[in-house]
Amino acid sequence: MRLPLLISTLALTVGLVSQSQAVPSRAPGWDAAAAAHYLDTRMAWWRQWSKDERDHGTRCVSCHTSLPHTLAMPALRGQLGLTHQSVDEMAMFDDVGKRVYLWSEVEPFYPDQTRGVPKSAESRGVESVLNALILATRDNERGHLGPDTRQAFANMWALQMQAGDQKGGFTWLDFHLEPFESPTATYWGATLAALAVARAPGGYSTDPAVAPHIDALRNYLKTGLTGSLYTRTLLVWADSQLHGVLDEAQRQKIIADLVACQQPDGGWTLASLSNWQRVDKSALPAQSDGYATALIALVLREEGMAVTAAPLKSARNWIVMHQDKTSGAVPAKSINKDRQPGTDAYLFMTDQATGMAALAMRPNPPAG
Repeated sequence: MRLPLLISTLALTVGLVSQSQAVPSRAPGWDAAAAAHYLDTRMAWWRQWSKDERDHGTRCVSCHTSLPHTLAMPALRGQLGLTHQSVDEMAMFDDVGKRVYLWSEVEPFYPDQTRGVPKSAESRGVESVLNALILATRDNERGHLGPDTRQAFANMWALQMQAGDQKGGFTWLDFHLEPFESPTATYWGATLAALAVARAPGGYSTDPAVAPHIDALRNYLKTGLTGSLYTRTLLVWADSQLHGVLDEAQRQKIIADLVACQQPDGGWTLASLSNWQRVDKSALPAQSDGYATALIALVLREEGMAVTAAPLKSARNWIVMHQDKTSGAVPAKSINKDRQPGTDAYLFMTDQATGMAALAMRPNPPAG
């Protein structure tokens, strides 16, 4: 066990036990360096967690911890003038590449034999999309599409559903855990697939060979228009990257619905996005939430809303005011239960909120 990492992680967790105990802000505005430090520390924790271990000496990736780190760190590195990836990030890329090339040999994250049918198929669907998105994001920062990424996309498209209600989408893990492992998380997965295609460099999204797959993916995403406001928010995000998912009237209607339920403090509550019910029967927090607010701020920015527009300006201000300047995190609560500080899953939604917030708070590109 890496003792310095353990001490750092314990200190980080204690620092997030209660917002009332948080150290007052030491820096005005958004602290990108603190957010990067938090995400790096959490990636390091995830990489040493025993439950993360898989076969062939690899570790699994996660929507809640690995993914927000992967998506946010290129932008944070650009802002902070950093040129090197962390050891744990590079190790994750190595693991993903290994599993991509050994796709027919490695076990699913959750095999049927130990988790029941259809967990093998669900696991394959999830991993294929995450692998493609992680490697495409890496390659986007590097500026060229790697052969392992091409293979990851090939693995992903091979698992794209060809018939049924999920035609064009991907089978997704359902552990009845919102919002990433549930019956409606297939739209989360399809959105991540759209991000992967959009992030892939080298003109991948315009390759005629993958055009039928992309069209099918768009068509599946469109079926989410009858879903919750949370699902429809994901559609706006996917459309902002892949285009052609929504028409202008649909996009504007979803944005209007989001703005209508923005709280006076600039944030959004979890309950305003869906009728989620916690498994422990506890009530969802009534106050604005870090994940809900960071996700919507990011989506509004990606779809083209000016950062000076009142809804986005207020949302970004909420993020600044709620970032813990000691840890760099944007705290968020579990949708599934009233999780207690110090438990393994306590920070999972905070990990996701912090990554989303880092993307929502990145500076505007120079004009011209």
